[in-house]
Amino acid sequence: MECTVGQIVAQKRVTKPLFLKYGKFAGKSTITVISEEISGNNGYVELAFRAKKLDDKDLFSKSDPFLEIYRIDDDRSEQLVYRTEVVKNNLSPIWEPFKVSLNSLCSCEEKRRLRCVVWDYDSRGKHDFIGEFFTTFEEMQKAMGENKVQWDCMNPKYKLKKRNYKNSGVVVLLDLKIHRVYSFLDYIMGGCQIHFTVAIDFTASNGDPRNSCSLHYINPYQPNEYLKALVAVGEICQDYDSDKKFSALGFGARIPPKYEVSHDFAINFNPDNDECEGIQGVVESYQSCLPKIQLYGPTNVAPIISKVARVAADEERTKEASQYFILLILTDGVVTDMADTREAIVRASYLPMSIIIVGVGNADFTDMQILDGDDGILRSPKGEPVLRDIVQFVPFREFKNASPTALAKCVLAEVPKQVVEYYSYKAFPPRCPQPDTHDSNLSSPQ
Repeated sequence: MECTVGQIVAQKRVTKPLFLKYGKFAGKSTITVISEEISGNNGYVELAFRAKKLDDKDLFSKSDPFLEIYRIDDDRSEQLVYRTEVVKNNLSPIWEPFKVSLNSLCSCEEKRRLRCVVWDYDSRGKHDFIGEFFTTFEEMQKAMGENKVQWDCMNPKYKLKKRNYKNSGVVVLLDLKIHRVYSFLDYIMGGCQIHFTVAIDFTASNGDPRNSCSLHYINPYQPNEYLKALVAVGEICQDYDSDKKFSALGFGARIPPKYEVSHDFAINFNPDNDECEGIQGVVESYQSCLPKIQLYGPTNVAPIISKVARVAADEERTKEASQYFILLILTDGVVTDMADTREAIVRASYLPMSIIIVGVGNADFTDMQILDGDDGILRSPKGEPVLRDIVQFVPFREFKNASPTALAKCVLAEVPKQVVEYYSYKAFPPRCPQPDTHDSNLSSPQ
């Protein structure tokens, strides 16, 4: 059986039939793959400890205590997680609050054992052991809010020798705050759908589609650059969209019946429903619309950005991480409505959407680099900066001889980070996963 990583993480549970060689079914046998993200950094925790009535280890002054926390791994080895500062000459120290990642503290496993040791500091490095206690992150969480958790700090030798030994002091967890950091997969596995829209440039600078030199020429033996870029990116995105329906728009052409110029028309010519069935549906709509339209101009992309942004704005009002929008713009030239485009991108940076621009052909794409924002913060004509960098520009010519996967990897590299940035800014956590209810949903295609 073959499938993509995207299908596995999006569906969380993939069941497919097994095949023998030559495409024959292996009887009725199936294989099921269940996915779970275990390497994600799921945030960090802030801890504040103090101790009371620790044993005095010094002859002429009081102990200088510090606390160490160790994680006990599966092979029973101990890894130092954190060492506090030393509080001088104090048997009831209050240590400074500190932050550690949940990955470091307990490998993101709440029941993993932790060993906490209190020492009396010695400048020569021969610290005196005061006592220890064992706990788990699960137990520590009882200290959230107004509650406190405390442990007896025990010295095993004293416990054996002294009949009335109670403890060598008490360690108190004064406060615990959890700061969750969600990953892209947390959102996808929580049911967030990627809604994919493609916008195709039908301006006259592409050349007459009937001419073999045209960028829109349909060669029966080899797809043109528009189709190559569309399929490479779309085939990755489709794994993250459960209904596999993609909005497909065109701009810069005169369209029937009145042949007026349009900068945001449905290439299936259905204004009430611009969605096509799968990437193949987009390809077929593209090929069938070419003979019916007149390539014209200018290259205005702001109308389509604004159109997708309106849908994304409706989604934002749900205050849930349920749908994120990717707009793929395929164009051959210089944007003519640059001011409006910059304004539209700044507005869109506040919404759940990303914009990918693939430059087709050999035009001068200097303006596109400005929109990308990698060389400096993109601003609207009035000087307002984007909230997030949501534009990725890639010239197709750099990938002409590369595999479709290489193009998709480069084009989609920033999308997972952009998704997390948006939902983190809005403080929208992932929705609770609904097991096996949706068919599929971008781990970065790496």
